[in-house]
Amino acid sequence: MALENNQIGSSNLDNDEISLKDLVLKIKNWIAFLNSKWKIIILAGLIGGILGVIIAINNKPNYKAVLTFAMEDDKGSGVGGLSGAIGLASSFGIDLGSQGGGAFAATNIIELMKSRTLVEKVLLKQINIKGKNTSLAEFFINLNRLRDDWKKIPALNNINYFQVIDRSNFTLQQDSILGSIYNSVINKDVLNISQKDKKVTILTIEVRNENELFAKLFCENLAQEVSEFYIATKVKKATLNVNILQKQVDSVKNELNAAINGVATETDNVYNLNPAFNIKASSSKKKQVDVQANTAILTNLVVQLELAKITLRKETPLIQLIDKPILPLEKDKLGKLKSLVFGGLLGGFLSALYLIFGQLYKRMLS
Repeated sequence: MALENNQIGSSNLDNDEISLKDLVLKIKNWIAFLNSKWKIIILAGLIGGILGVIIAINNKPNYKAVLTFAMEDDKGSGVGGLSGAIGLASSFGIDLGSQGGGAFAATNIIELMKSRTLVEKVLLKQINIKGKNTSLAEFFINLNRLRDDWKKIPALNNINYFQVIDRSNFTLQQDSILGSIYNSVINKDVLNISQKDKKVTILTIEVRNENELFAKLFCENLAQEVSEFYIATKVKKATLNVNILQKQVDSVKNELNAAINGVATETDNVYNLNPAFNIKASSSKKKQVDVQANTAILTNLVVQLELAKITLRKETPLIQLIDKPILPLEKDKLGKLKSLVFGGLLGGFLSALYLIFGQLYKRMLS
């Protein structure tokens, strides 16, 4: 029995050696075959390299605008002892996540920047190009010569985005065109928003475009629009409270002034009054009560108003600009040498594959 097992094992080993030898032999045969066709492969590589150089010459460069900013929210600096616990854990290399979060977590802000509402606000924002007022949407249309394609469609001849007063009055064609522009500018090859570090809210906006001025303007205006929206939303309740208190203070102040004037008027009316007629002095005393009451109310409201203003300042997040795009922008263009090498290698590789599959096909037919 042991002898039979040894014979079987020996037979499997021989089969493995034969298979390995066959594989090595086949590889050598294919290498020899490709060597015999070296002229064709080199010619294909040269053609691929030339095509790569032609593509590099005709390819328009992309300009990259980069803007980096940090968001700091004093209100979220500590929630009980949770902030300190997370900081202590981070110092030991333990990631417990962020204590903040909510609608304005960094990941949510990245998606917010790509939202159609905010991007359309940026596209419809008024800018000045060479002394002429226009919008980014109109600038984009002119750069891409979209009106040349619209000439065949009469409904699009009078469409423009020079000065948008009311977005809600847009026609179906205006909405459709603006939506098409929106889809073009949020493409991952055009707009890229990233967070440098999960532990800090530092965001980087990168915009790529064939026109460096458009890339710069779109990048800067997107950051500004998102910052304004972020601040306005974060302090909405606090701002509303301050406005209400301010109206109450103004109202009570007017009532106090009226009461003071009333006291003066009643005092004048009973000037040099006979002390025996006290009833005629009652009106003046009533006005003095109004003055005292309004003074107490106004004092309390002023204190509340000042506290509300302090709260508003504390809740207002800080948007700190770190880096902004400066002309001339970084140029992203495919180099001629790189295109030559890549095109040559690709051409040679594809020609080798073509020769191998052609040879296999001939063997299948024979």
